[in-house]
Order: sequence, then C-alpha cells, then structure tokens
Amino acid sequence: MPEGHTIHRLAARHRELFAGQALQVASPQGRFAAGAAAVDGRRLTDTEAYGKHLFHHYEGDLSVHVHLGLYGKFADGELPVPEPVGQLRMRVVGERHWLELRGPTACEVFDPLRAQRLRDRLGADPLRDDADPLVAYARVRTSTKPLFALLLDQSIVAGCGLIYANEVLFRAGLAPTTPGRLVGAELWDEIWTDLRALMKEGVARGRIDTVHTEHTPEAMQRAPRVDRHGGEVYVYRRPGQPCLVCGTAVARGPLAGRNLYWCPTCQPAG
Repeated sequence: MPEGHTIHRLAARHRELFAGQALQVASPQGRFAAGAAAVDGRRLTDTEAYGKHLFHHYEGDLSVHVHLGLYGKFADGELPVPEPVGQLRMRVVGERHWLELRGPTACEVFDPLRAQRLRDRLGADPLRDDADPLVAYARVRTSTKPLFALLLDQSIVAGCGLIYANEVLFRAGLAPTTPGRLVGAELWDEIWTDLRALMKEGVARGRIDTVHTEHTPEAMQRAPRVDRHGGEVYVYRRPGQPCLVCGTAVARGPLAGRNLYWCPTCQPAG
C-alpha cells in the first residue's frame, strides 16, 4: 500500500495539472458513474493529501475522496485521451492532460461534513504543517501497545506505513516492541522530527531512502539495493542480511499482523 509521501506527491501532481480548470469526469467502468456525474463539468479548486487519503476539491463544496489501498493506481498524460483499457474507475480530462484511476479501495464523493469526519478520525500527518505531534503523543504515552503498532495506527500517525515504521525505529535505536508508555516526550519529539524529515525526502525523491550518508552504497562500496520498493534502507525486507551499522543479521517476525524487521544489536529489547 502506498505510504503517505506518495499521496502527497499525487496531490501536488494533480494540483499542477488540473487546478482551476473545469474538468470532464467519467467512470468508464461504471462503478463511480453517479459520483462522476456529480462533479463532471465543475472546476477543481484544490487537492489535498491527509495520511493515505487523497481529496480532489471541486467548486460547489464537493470533493472526490480516493484511498488507493493495495491495488489502486493513477496514470496521467497529455491529450489526446487514450481509449479506456480494463477496469477504469475514474477518468478526468482537463485542458491539456488526462488522469486515470483504477483499482482503488475507495472512490466516492464527499460533502464538507463527511470530509471533515474522515479527517477527524485520522491522526497527525507528519507531512502536514497543521499536524500536532503532541496530539499523537497523548495516545502513545498512555498505551501498552508496541511502538511499532502505534506508528502504524492511522488514527495516531496518519500516512506512516510499514517501511517508515520499521526504519524510523531502527534509526532511533529502539526495539519495535517498546511499549508506547515507555517513550518519553523528548524521545517522541526526536522520532517525530526524524519521521517528518524522512517522509519529506520521500515526497521530494519519489522513493523511500532512510540510510545516513555514511551507509550509502557509494560510501560503503557495496552494491545498491535491488527491490521493487526501491530506496536504500536499513532493515526493511533485509532479513538475514548484515546490518549496515554493526553487521548483525537483520531479524524478521510478525507483529500487529505485519512484517517487522529489526537489528537485534542496534535495537536491543529492554
């Protein structure tokens, strides 16, 4: 599932291509036909990313809400518009570009109240300037759940996914099983600041890189990581491989229904 940096990149891309234009919106597949008809011909006023949720805001106080889920993806290009291929949920056509959405978990029209209710259910998004890390910390500091699980809880930290959760805990030297109640305010501030910086870099680069300069392939004279997720990381999807810092084999195990990766030496339990 795309992590928050991808959604913020999409919001910026769609704003650049379509903001201020009256758009043609259709659903070749038919599953979004009523929603498409509700915004067809309206002007796109802005786009918004919140965690893993994307909004297209149209004049008349209507918004198209999209959650990509595991299989959703966008594609765009310059006119002319290509013929529809496969299960195309939504197509948007502007003055010079087209946009296609297929396979999302959610694609629906919201009024302002429904959009705000969704925002209210989400936690603080490190990529949003209006995010308050203390609101997230209020939930973390009273919880006995592992910090890894708390970072993945979208009602606490919106947009943080599996890769960022694994990597930010490694960079903090924390065992992923550390209960939230043992995380002090100063440590939480360090984790939040690092997570925000990593995710902002993800927005800029379009991929997740988490290693410090001294651990890049060039600095360590090692081969670049080859993985469909791309990016240079410390522990994510590196089980059995040597830790880039200490050489210990990276461990893997289940936690909160997800795959957890950690270095037993750099992230000692207790």
